[in-house]
Amino acid sequence: MTAAADWWATGITRMAPGELALRGVPIQDLIGKVDLVSMVWLLLRGELPGKGQAALLEAALVASVDHGPQAPSIAIARMTATCGVGLNNAMASGINALGDSHGGAGQQCVEILADILARERAGLTLDVATAEVITEHRSRNRYVPGFGHRFHPVDPRRGPLLDLVDHAVADGVVAGHHARAARAVEALLNRDRTRPIPMNIDGATAVIYAELGFAPELARGLFVLSRSVGILAHAWEETTGGRRNKGPIPRSILPTYER
Repeated sequence: MTAAADWWATGITRMAPGELALRGVPIQDLIGKVDLVSMVWLLLRGELPGKGQAALLEAALVASVDHGPQAPSIAIARMTATCGVGLNNAMASGINALGDSHGGAGQQCVEILADILARERAGLTLDVATAEVITEHRSRNRYVPGFGHRFHPVDPRRGPLLDLVDHAVADGVVAGHHARAARAVEALLNRDRTRPIPMNIDGATAVIYAELGFAPELARGLFVLSRSVGILAHAWEETTGGRRNKGPIPRSILPTYER
């Protein structure tokens, strides 16, 4: 019995007949008293966040909920919803498309910012540390995650999020080190350029998640959690539209045949 009980040992949930506690807090003490964002923090971190921490996390989650049907995850969810499989399958199909190229930039950006700050702590200036990290990264990949956008000359979500970070730094909620590093990367990428490469939503939310102390992998997980809201909304809209077996392009357009 002990071996069986230890098989799924967890510090998150305590459950017994008539009892349910999350991170040691009875569920009845959380319902109606704690918001969803604070519950996310509680389950991931083992404690409830401060008011400023919760507000900053909520802003990042709100900013990432959706980017329209041109996003592969949304398009896949919408197509799947027309195949008669139900909302859970449509959502899962869309979420499963969130990989390194579509959904992983936040995690990758946190890793870059952490590398820059580690080199700064080791004695380099911020500018030198930034140049080293970005040069090494670009030797492997031309694209720097968290910067530039294929649709927006300036991502409309960038400014409000960074403003909130600046206010949180002023209020002592976060230290601001990752925000400094991200701005150093942005300055480096835009040096001597006529067409700017500004920070995008992935970079801005990476700053927030890193400032709040979340591991890089959780930056991706939190993005998935946020984007799930948009995936659900689009899957439901497509479900209620009544169309069946909707493909990626209209039926009147046939794919080019290549010999």
